[in-house]
Amino acid sequence: MRWLLNITWWLLRPVLFLLNAERAHRLVIGAMGAAPQLNRVALRIIGGAPADSESVQLGPLKLRGPVGLAAGLDKDGEAICAWPALGFGFVEVGTVTWHPQPGNPTPRLFRLKAERGLINRMGFNNHGAEALAARMRAIRDAGKWPEIPVGANIGKSKITPLEDAVEDYLSSVGVLRDVADYFTVNVSSPNTPGLRDLQRGEHLKRLLSEVCSSANGLPVMVKLSPDLSDEDLADAVQTAIDAGCTGVITTNTTLKRPGTTGRLEEAGGMSGAPLWPIARARIEQTLQCAGGRIPVVGAGGVHSATQAQELLDAGCAAVQVYSAMIFEGPGLIHRINDALSESR
Repeated sequence: MRWLLNITWWLLRPVLFLLNAERAHRLVIGAMGAAPQLNRVALRIIGGAPADSESVQLGPLKLRGPVGLAAGLDKDGEAICAWPALGFGFVEVGTVTWHPQPGNPTPRLFRLKAERGLINRMGFNNHGAEALAARMRAIRDAGKWPEIPVGANIGKSKITPLEDAVEDYLSSVGVLRDVADYFTVNVSSPNTPGLRDLQRGEHLKRLLSEVCSSANGLPVMVKLSPDLSDEDLADAVQTAIDAGCTGVITTNTTLKRPGTTGRLEEAGGMSGAPLWPIARARIEQTLQCAGGRIPVVGAGGVHSATQAQELLDAGCAAVQVYSAMIFEGPGLIHRINDALSESR
């Protein structure tokens, strides 16, 4: 039945691509969030049974498969119940901040159709950590929590000064630690002023130590930028290890504009296929710095089973996907899982 999921997407895609990127995104997520259980059943029917993926151990987390949903697609956890039906082995919602915030002025999300990439300067638009915690708790109380790990990606509120950033993150941890399955500390988005300063030195050391101490035993990962220098990347990985983090996610979006990437004038982070060569090199370096001492999750431009397999073969514990689904459709995760299963 997976052909039906693919056909449905290829029929819908031209219509969605007539809309501006953020409106199309809100339309899809809003529909999934309005009837998550119905969508879960529908996606399960037209998508067919998930591939018989091998479970993956990521620290204490048991993933149903090696392909996860990266943060950014479902910022407020609206479609938590539906994502597993697409074949994801784990899901990350957010980025969420302690203070609700509207994000940056629109337009702020742009498709690079020819290059299969995105540029965004969203600015952590979300309803706040308390709203996400309430939604997660309602799902748990209703007995509808997915049988896969669901993590909360947390970031700094824009109004919070850099010197108060740790307390801002800890406020989010405090309301989410009883409902999320793990945390990812986002210090690498280019769209919140000063945020990337938290990736370095004492800022990162204190932040990760405090979050790990306050997470009540939940796994904590940190998401790093592809634009870090070699030295800063090595230092960040070591800091994550010393702080007791469960894993490192490499990479977030980039400020670089490689090759013939369109919309060069647009500010923001670039993701999707153009990011792949940059991310691949940074993932390799992260693996070398980690030296097997901490799991690495590969992200950034993954849009095929071949690339996912390449990262897993290189030593990544798992991979994450987001932008590729905009161009390849929701059947992509099934296709990747099927191919990975066949290669075992």
